[in-house]
Parts: sequence; C-alpha cells; structure tokens
Amino acid sequence: MAKEKVTLTLDAETLAALRRLVGPRSLSAAVEAAVAERVARLQHLAAVDEWLAELDRANGPVPPETLEWAARLVEEWDEKRSGKTAG
Repeated sequence: MAKEKVTLTLDAETLAALRRLVGPRSLSAAVEAAVAERVARLQHLAAVDEWLAELDRANGPVPPETLEWAARLVEEWDEKRSGKTAG
C-alpha cells in the first residue's frame, strides 16, 4: 500500500498519552491504526445509513413509536455497557 506524508495537529495531552502507551514503537503506526479503525467505523455507519434508506424507500418511513422504542433499547444497552444505571 502506498504511503503518503501528512501533517497532523493533535491535542498535547492526547499526544502525550499516546506516546506513553506506544512507548518506543512507531507513533505513526499507532496513529495510522487508529485512523484506519475510525475509517472502517465510518464506512460501516454509512453502509447502515444506506441500508436504512433502502428500507425506508421500500417500506415507507418508520413509525415514531418504533423509533422511540429503538432509541430506548440503544440507551439501555449503552447504559449496561458503560456500567451506568438508568435514571
């Protein structure tokens, strides 16, 4: 894969934490891995958005009560995942 040089500006605290974590390993490799993960996530979200748009075109809009139900499920899942309690 071809490499291209870029200049990045990072928050000083974030950069210091990253340097502590990667130690003597390549800072560039750590940043590249993080960016690659973020790009993959954004691509996944874009694919999900397109799939949802397809469903909307094929079946019509999702009823508001269904969206509210789904939002509650996601919120509950996120609370459990992060160790928060509902309230």
